[in-house]
Amino acid sequence: MITHPFTYQAPATIEEAVQQLGKGDDAKVIAGGHSLLPLMKLGLAQPETLIDLRHIASLHQIRTEADGTIVIGALATHRDIAHDKTVRAKLAALADAAGEVGDLQVRARGTIGGSLAHADSAADEPAPTLAYDATIRAMGPAGRRDIAARDYFKGTFETALAANEIIAEIRFPAPAGRTGGAYAKFAHPASGFAVTGVAAVVTIKSDGTVERAAIGVAGVAAAAYRATEAERALTGTKADAKAIVEAAAKAANGITALSDLAASAEYRKHLVTVYAKRAIERAIQRARA
Repeated sequence: MITHPFTYQAPATIEEAVQQLGKGDDAKVIAGGHSLLPLMKLGLAQPETLIDLRHIASLHQIRTEADGTIVIGALATHRDIAHDKTVRAKLAALADAAGEVGDLQVRARGTIGGSLAHADSAADEPAPTLAYDATIRAMGPAGRRDIAARDYFKGTFETALAANEIIAEIRFPAPAGRTGGAYAKFAHPASGFAVTGVAAVVTIKSDGTVERAAIGVAGVAAAAYRATEAERALTGTKADAKAIVEAAAKAANGITALSDLAASAEYRKHLVTVYAKRAIERAIQRARA
């Protein structure tokens, strides 16, 4: 039960929402409600104003622009993303990850914008957002601001999003021709969050050589990250079994792994190598299909 009083706002445009957000020192934006509402029920968050974004039609859209950029509105639900034909065909790792979020009820209500704004280190969608070199487009009092995914995730529940900004959409550049993507996850058995989640995006040349590899990892460190050493190890190879194993073995290099009741740091690092291998293998299979 939510015991403290608050003012409820339901703006019709994102500009109106930004204006309302700037009016109070303790205003919060709500999308699907799976992050904020539990905190409010526990008394850990007590906003004076709640700004509900659900009535802003543009934030629900999934569309493709003339240059091939796939644009996903912040209020697109995990279910919408997992079942969208364009996302499944062009951004398979993102579709995989969205389909792994929580359970049916969470996927039907929770949104990608809410997940990225909350920035739980164990959330699924940050990994493919990184692997696809997405851009998070935010709206604030000064207007539009684009934040590269590489620069967005700062720590657990910490992002580059300013307190007076709202995520409007996530923009994914059109993948090259022979590109495959996949997401592989070791889920916490109770919560469904990623103890380890790995998104791999691989582009194959006509001769079978890996032209580009991008690997995003969630659940392992304080923030989702790109496994750059693994990417470099895979690029230029023929993507044979040996190359995949050697690349996957580098997916936890240089990071400080989390250690908690779910898994020790050492176990998390081991899981990264296992699930990076699975994600890479599936991404290459899809690229070659």
